[in-house]
Amino acid sequence: MRKIVNTIALLILGLHCQAQSNESINRGLIFTNAGTQISTNLNFTNESTGNFINNGQFHFYGDYKNEGLFSFSSASNSGHVFFEGKNNSSQKISGDSPSFFFDVTFEKPNTDESFQLSNEIESSGVVNFNNGIVKIENTGSFMFLKGANQTNASHKSFVDGLVTKQGNDAFKFPIGGSGKYRFASISAPALVVDQYNAQYFFENTNNLYPHKNKTGVIDQINEKEFWIINQEIHSKTSVILTLSWENNVTPAELLVENAKYLHIVRWDSNQNLWVDEGGIVDFSNKTVSTPVEVDGFGVFTLATIKSNLINPGDVVIYDGVTPDGDGINDYLIIDNIQKFPKNSVRIFNRWGAEIYKTINYDSDNNVFNGYANTGNVIDGSEKLPTGTYYYILEYEYNRNGESFVVNKAGFLHLETSN
Repeated sequence: MRKIVNTIALLILGLHCQAQSNESINRGLIFTNAGTQISTNLNFTNESTGNFINNGQFHFYGDYKNEGLFSFSSASNSGHVFFEGKNNSSQKISGDSPSFFFDVTFEKPNTDESFQLSNEIESSGVVNFNNGIVKIENTGSFMFLKGANQTNASHKSFVDGLVTKQGNDAFKFPIGGSGKYRFASISAPALVVDQYNAQYFFENTNNLYPHKNKTGVIDQINEKEFWIINQEIHSKTSVILTLSWENNVTPAELLVENAKYLHIVRWDSNQNLWVDEGGIVDFSNKTVSTPVEVDGFGVFTLATIKSNLINPGDVVIYDGVTPDGDGINDYLIIDNIQKFPKNSVRIFNRWGAEIYKTINYDSDNNVFNGYANTGNVIDGSEKLPTGTYYYILEYEYNRNGESFVVNKAGFLHLETSN
């Protein structure tokens, strides 16, 4: 016996509805107000004629299948769907029609793959990965729309499969594989229509992308794991990329000396070799970021670079700037940079926007002292707020009569008075 839910009044009144038969089906229009709470212990199907507008809270304890319209009112920016499967097997989220959710919570522990996703989910709010791994099956997909975000992703709850992000927001992809949460992050893209996707693989990169094919600065390449990150829809600009590491996953030889030699590398399919994308290491958070927007997309992993090519010429960068006029760290000090007049300095904020650039740094008071000089600011009059920024220093260095360009990147902290 099946129960067909095909009513409006019951749900508009904000009543709690719990079906008692084998399957709950909607063939008509259901509209739930904000504050309404509904749950079903049964498998739920929204058929092709079904139009379900959820502005309240719907708790699914059985399987979910959508063949019609399941969405929320755009004007209300509400609607919360909870997947909380009560059976011992994976909770199935399926259907040929995409499901448009605002907030989503996944809460089903104690199974390797708590959720099997073969439906297309598009979220506009917050996705809470509280418990349970979401395994994307053949026809499934998971998209975060503009303004959407995620929270609580961890080893016990993430997406095993491809995740897509649309919009011009910085984003941390809640991805992993083989029971391991291994996120990747991007800085804010340029346009609302920009769209990126990411997926993690716990596999040996050497089998598909030979480690012997690499540029000279790269030393050891991660054999255990890799990420695929691509632009689906994009403007002409790129993004800054951040990858994570885990001590029990990432090879220990890559993390020596507080991971000081760790960089992000990319497989360049045009040249069929690994190329260096640079690396700014945050050891406490176990991340490494590219110092600038990446040159291309596709396969990425972690690698070390050869230490003898780091920071030649005894150039030392002091990463604290306090322009308060006391004569101590009033500007970004780069010792010995005067020896290398063919240099450039670029500084970016936390979202990857360039806020300062110059050439021949530290000549004729040509220094960064807490004021922006790029973007909409052309006269160096905009005082920047206190915060963490990152810099890229590039200079030409001569060794044994041979010149080459050195790149150095890292974080700096700016402390400004109000």
